[in-house]
Amino acid sequence: MLLVAASQMFFSLMNVAVKKLNSLDDPVPALELIVVRMGITWICCVTYMMIAKVPDPFTGPKGVRLLLAARGFVGFFGLFGVYYSLQYLSLSDATVLTFLAPMCTAVTGALFLKEDFHWKQAVASLCSLLGVVLIARPEFIFGRQAADGIVHPVEGVDSDSPIREVTPAQRLAAVGVALIGVLGATGAYTTIRAIGKRAHPMHNLVSFSTQCVIVASIAMAVTRTPIVLPTRLDWLAMLLMIGLFGFIAQFLLTLGLQRETASRGTMAVYIQIIFATAFEKIFFDTTPTPLSIVGTVIIVTSAIYVAAIKENTGAHKRARSLAPSTDDISLEEGLLANQESLGSDDRDPQNETLIEKRQAPPAASSSQETVVDSEQGNKEEGK
Repeated sequence: MLLVAASQMFFSLMNVAVKKLNSLDDPVPALELIVVRMGITWICCVTYMMIAKVPDPFTGPKGVRLLLAARGFVGFFGLFGVYYSLQYLSLSDATVLTFLAPMCTAVTGALFLKEDFHWKQAVASLCSLLGVVLIARPEFIFGRQAADGIVHPVEGVDSDSPIREVTPAQRLAAVGVALIGVLGATGAYTTIRAIGKRAHPMHNLVSFSTQCVIVASIAMAVTRTPIVLPTRLDWLAMLLMIGLFGFIAQFLLTLGLQRETASRGTMAVYIQIIFATAFEKIFFDTTPTPLSIVGTVIIVTSAIYVAAIKENTGAHKRARSLAPSTDDISLEEGLLANQESLGSDDRDPQNETLIEKRQAPPAASSSQETVVDSEQGNKEEGK
C-alpha cells in the first residue's frame, strides 16, 4: 500500500508541472504535453524490457495485441481529459473527478466481463454524480452568483504573470472534457482486466505510451496546434519532470498493485486528493470552495465505500469456496452409511454360521477322544 501511496504523490507532482506549463503566458498545449510525457515513458519502458529480456517488448504477446492496442487508444482520452481540465479546474477538482473511473469500471465489468455488480455500487455511483455537480457548479442549477468568482492563480514561472479568471462556461466545458477522460480511463481499466496476466505489466505501458504519442501527434497535425518550445531551462526541467514523474508513478503503482489486494490498492489511490490539496496550496495558493469540498468528500466517501464492498464480497467468496459443498456432505454421509452397513453384515446369520464352522474343529476333536476311549474299553474287556 505504501508503494501505491508513493505513486500518487508522483502523480500529483506531475499534475503540478502540467498546470504550471498550462499557466504560462504562452501555455504549452495539452497534446504536446502528452507527446512529451508518453515519449519519455516509452523510452523508459522499452529500456527496462530490453534489460529484463521481456519477450515481444514492442507488440506484446500474441492473442492480446488487439486488447493492448485498444487499451492504449482509450487511455489517450483518459490522459487528455486530465491535462485539458487542469487548464480551467483547480488541481484538487481535476484530481477528484478521476475517482469516478473505478466505479464506472464496475459497471463496464458487469456488462462486458460478467463481473458481479451490487445495487449498493449503483447507489454510490449516483452519489458520486452529485459530487460532480457540486464541483462543476453549472450556472443553470446554482445561478451566476455561485458559478462566478472562480479565480485560479495561473501565474507562470514569472511572478509578473497575470491572474486569469475562469468563466463558468470554461469550467463547465473542462468538467465535460474531464468526464470524457473518465470514460477513457474506464475503457483502459476494463481492457486491462480483460488482458489479465496474459501480458507483462510493461506491455500495457508500452502500448499506452505508443498509442498516446501517435494519436496526440495526429491530433496536433489535424488541429494545427502550434508546438511551444521551451525557451528557458526551468521550462525544460518541468517537461522532463512530467515524463519522469509519470513513469515513476506508473512503475510504483504497478509494483504496489502486484503486492496488494485490489480493494486496498484502490483505497490507497484516493490518497492523491490529499497530495493534490496540499500541493495546490503550496504552489498555487488556492483554497477549494465549500461546495468543492463537499463534492470531494461525497466522491471520496462513495469510492471508499465501493472498495469496502469489494473487499467484503471477496472475503465472502473465499469463505464459500473453503466451505464444504452439499454434494461433498452427501457423499460423506453416503460413505459413512456404507461403512455402517458393512459393520452390520458381520452380525448376519450367514456370518454367524461361518463363525460356528470355524469353531467346529475343537468339537470334532472331543468326539474323536470319546471314540478312542470306547475302543480302549473294548480292548480291556477282550482281555
